[in-house]
Amino acid sequence: MKIAALSDIHGNLSALDAVLADIRSVGADLIVNLGDILSGPLFPNETADRLMPLDIPTIRGNHERQILTGHREHVGASDRWALDRLRPDQLAWIEGLPSTLLLWEDVLLVHGTPGDDLAYFLETVTPSGCREATSEEIECRAANAASKLILCGHTHLQRSVKLADGRFVVNPGSVGLQAYEDQRPFPHRMEMGSPHARYALLTRSRSEWAVEFRAVEYDWNRAAATAEANGRLDWAVALRSGHC
Repeated sequence: MKIAALSDIHGNLSALDAVLADIRSVGADLIVNLGDILSGPLFPNETADRLMPLDIPTIRGNHERQILTGHREHVGASDRWALDRLRPDQLAWIEGLPSTLLLWEDVLLVHGTPGDDLAYFLETVTPSGCREATSEEIECRAANAASKLILCGHTHLQRSVKLADGRFVVNPGSVGLQAYEDQRPFPHRMEMGSPHARYALLTRSRSEWAVEFRAVEYDWNRAAATAEANGRLDWAVALRSGHC
């Protein structure tokens, strides 16, 4: 069994198309989508139209939840861009997505952690910045989730941790945005350090899962130019460089 895990596409259609082409070349039995699909100054409509016919297992992220409030004045610029452009059928699609999804008994899809779509699973933010989370912190965040493989997103960083009890937590990284800054709970940066689109290929052999992290080239300069034309210089820098 091979699962291609995608997350944090953020309306970057060209990055998504490059990742889907790469998946076709390496082969996968199933593609899953871990949320934060459309928000950002790129192509929310077109990205939704690409994904909806695929009918792949998909969960909503914090940005889908924020878009669905429908309150432009209460959401950030990336969510407003998507909210102003999505059609009713596209909004209905994301409204129907679950916040978590148990694929089988041993595979769980979450966006942040099982209990919070805004929480970081494998990283911890401190007043000094962001660091890798300890095993104890990860075990606490995993709580009573019994699945052997837990797939998470949200931080845009490719990382995996195997816990002492055998549970395997994997973040496939971001398809569409390789760096961002946040102020919560303290100011910090999340940076992959290159502009490649990211995803993960999970392979099960007997009862064990292994991960291969993939980095895919696409026309990130064109994506950055679109972000820049749409007034988001911060995105343009991140898309070109993988840095803030």
